[in-house]
Amino acid sequence: MQLEELGKNAKEVESFMRVLDTNKKNEVLRLAAENLKKDSQRILEANEKDMETGRKKGMSEGLLDRLLLTEDRIEQIAEGLLQVAALDDPIGEVLSMKKRPNGLMIGQKRVPLGVIGIIYEARPNVTADAFALCFKTGNVVILKGGSDAIHSNMAIVASLQATLEQANVPKTAIQLIEDTSHETAQKFMKMNRYVDVLIPRGSARLIQAVVNNATVPVIETGTGNCHIFVDETADFDMAVNIIFNAKTQRISVCNACESLVIHENIVKDFMPLLAKKLKERNVEIRGDETILAALSDSEAKTVSATEEDWGTEYGDYIISAKTVSGIDEAIAHINRYNTGHSEAIITNNYTNAEKFLNEVDAAAVYVNASTRFTDGFEFGFGAEIGISTQKLHARGPMGLEALTSTKYIIYGNGQVRE
Repeated sequence: MQLEELGKNAKEVESFMRVLDTNKKNEVLRLAAENLKKDSQRILEANEKDMETGRKKGMSEGLLDRLLLTEDRIEQIAEGLLQVAALDDPIGEVLSMKKRPNGLMIGQKRVPLGVIGIIYEARPNVTADAFALCFKTGNVVILKGGSDAIHSNMAIVASLQATLEQANVPKTAIQLIEDTSHETAQKFMKMNRYVDVLIPRGSARLIQAVVNNATVPVIETGTGNCHIFVDETADFDMAVNIIFNAKTQRISVCNACESLVIHENIVKDFMPLLAKKLKERNVEIRGDETILAALSDSEAKTVSATEEDWGTEYGDYIISAKTVSGIDEAIAHINRYNTGHSEAIITNNYTNAEKFLNEVDAAAVYVNASTRFTDGFEFGFGAEIGISTQKLHARGPMGLEALTSTKYIIYGNGQVRE
């Protein structure tokens, strides 16, 4: 199907979606969750085609993990749809209503954005998440997934569209661009006539390609060079457990910890403890001279860090480690090299915790917790459309409210302007 036809289909169903009532939306989402589980075998067979292609192409372990679907992951995807169905519908919410001196009642209420385009890579779970959040907010969605996940995406969209037809809702409320060429992606980025906003999800290369080439307004989601600063008052056991979780629980995700910042007063005692734990997953530590000296007698896999390491999102079992003299240098280093995603401090010093929260420039800032919690499901949004690292309209995990706009509603009783 040509892009022009997809765009026309989306615009035709936009007015239907704009006024779809909440009960109907929730009914469809619950049915979609049930049908995804019923269709799991067909979806897994499609995913295996993508996995086999990925293995032949030599995809990294991290990328293959992002691509992989299992029965459990399909259950999680379905649960995400049910979570969204259980959330309050933001559409129609009146945010304010004030009476002017001339008697006019002027208010604002939430409305759908319209047609949302999403460009993403090998993350088939995004297909269902995007549908759930866009559908609940009365938006139409056009998806442009990568070639690596094309069979998985087609199978998931087929299940969702069958659900829509079963529920007497136009199946074009969700559409997938099946042509995975870069040329088609470039054209999609310029479909101002049909698409109201574009949201890219994926690598830094993909996101920058969309930001730099799109004429459709873009909500920029970010890559994740996430830091953890271990302050001199940190509880060592807590710090080791948090870092191990943030780095190794799932290496391919954007909220995984990629960079450590360690107070110079604890490097000698703390780093051997951490290295011993990270060795369980064979994590390579790329450190400065002080870090490497502290690990000289350990069995840790170490490499001398370069300037490039401080700003790198590895997506692998690699972590950088930088020594700093205190909280001010830590914050300065993080603000220089971070991607505005998620940053954490491990400390027992209240003043330093508050300073870190106030001065670190990121969408999510943690005290004594893993960066892995920056996630729509964990934040209680049911799912997420992405994690915005920009500062306009939406920032952080983007749930339902981030997919709405507002319009003014004005009640009068015959007023005219003099």
